[in-house]
Amino acid sequence: MKALMYGWEFPPHILGGLGTASFGLIRGLSLQPDMDITFVMPKPYGDEDHSFLQIIGLCYTPVVWREADRDSLAGCLPKCMTPEKYYELRSHIYADFSYRHVNELGCIEFSGRYPGNLLEEINNYSIVAGVIARTEQYDIIHAHDWLTYPAGIHTKMVSGKPLVIHVHATDYDRSRGNVNPNVYHIEKNGMDYADHIVTVSDLTRRTVIERYHQNPSKVTTVHNAVEPLSREILSISDRRGVRDRIVTFLGRITMQKGPEYFVEAAARVLQKADGVRFVMAGNGDMMDRMIRLVAQRNISDRFHFTGFMKGKQVYEIFKASDVYVMPSVSEPFGISPLEAMQCGVPSIISKQSGCAEILNYAVKVDYWDIEALADAIYGLITYPAYHAFLKEEGLREVNNIKWEYAGQKLRGIYNKVLYG
Repeated sequence: MKALMYGWEFPPHILGGLGTASFGLIRGLSLQPDMDITFVMPKPYGDEDHSFLQIIGLCYTPVVWREADRDSLAGCLPKCMTPEKYYELRSHIYADFSYRHVNELGCIEFSGRYPGNLLEEINNYSIVAGVIARTEQYDIIHAHDWLTYPAGIHTKMVSGKPLVIHVHATDYDRSRGNVNPNVYHIEKNGMDYADHIVTVSDLTRRTVIERYHQNPSKVTTVHNAVEPLSREILSISDRRGVRDRIVTFLGRITMQKGPEYFVEAAARVLQKADGVRFVMAGNGDMMDRMIRLVAQRNISDRFHFTGFMKGKQVYEIFKASDVYVMPSVSEPFGISPLEAMQCGVPSIISKQSGCAEILNYAVKVDYWDIEALADAIYGLITYPAYHAFLKEEGLREVNNIKWEYAGQKLRGIYNKVLYG
């Protein structure tokens, strides 16, 4: 079976959980020997792992006619694009996009990020998808998150192939209910056109059914998972117990993630506990506000901001942490607690997170209950037996949450959509 997947980011260059989830799910799906997966993204960097999939970069896909001799092409095309492939693709001409983004090879330029003109990049993505839809061979289309839904719809219209969309989050999660009408329209349109909808949790499934008015029979939950730790990660030294205890928040510092509840809980813990430090790793539009709040609570000497962390840095901070906290207001899933638990870090998560549906050995509190959150943190840094129990049982639990199983469930959805 050949799957054509549309995504926005892919490791090692990621800006959030979407790239991590896409990578894990594709690798898990690829363990089925008859699966052939092509992943389309705006801007590959060339150092992605191609061992279990083919990657197509939108920024290397010509959409307008440009004359160029074969010798000059050979020096400027990426390794995945031969001159023959270029000449095959360049015959597809589109005129409904901004030509200021078209380079000398007739390809649209993409930032590979989440720029201020994001809606324009989403539209351009959809346009280039029309080229790919006519040149690739595939049985099913799979679009990851709202950014790629228009591309999925365009491909379905061109090819007649069935469309599966993957809801990693909705704007209700990102905005605390203050939904952007443009984003909602894109999300709703994608769901309406989809032959099946995959959600990362039952929490998100309910949102899709109730807020986007989708038929429950059309929506299936496939929970996320985690990749086994590499030797490089396993070799990171664990220095817990030789200095102050570390309590960590890691994620985007935005309203969805509830960073203010972490700061307020930290202030309460520090009123009655010595030898503990709090770390907020990440960045976002609430960073300055959190710095001011820490100063107002007079805990700046015990609270640290690291900025954005990725790759090995994430695991280095997990390996240095005694407790991990994810106080999200609305978290469709939340992979980071699973990653922390892999490193032997007991985790405290909000009941309003999708991963709370599958984790039995994480402490669960309501995101708004600062007193309960502070008590949970205090308990884990004060009682060694409690900490050791959650560390051991959490590690055992998370090691059985595998992308291979998620891939098997997704394959069942593909079979249902294709064969009934």
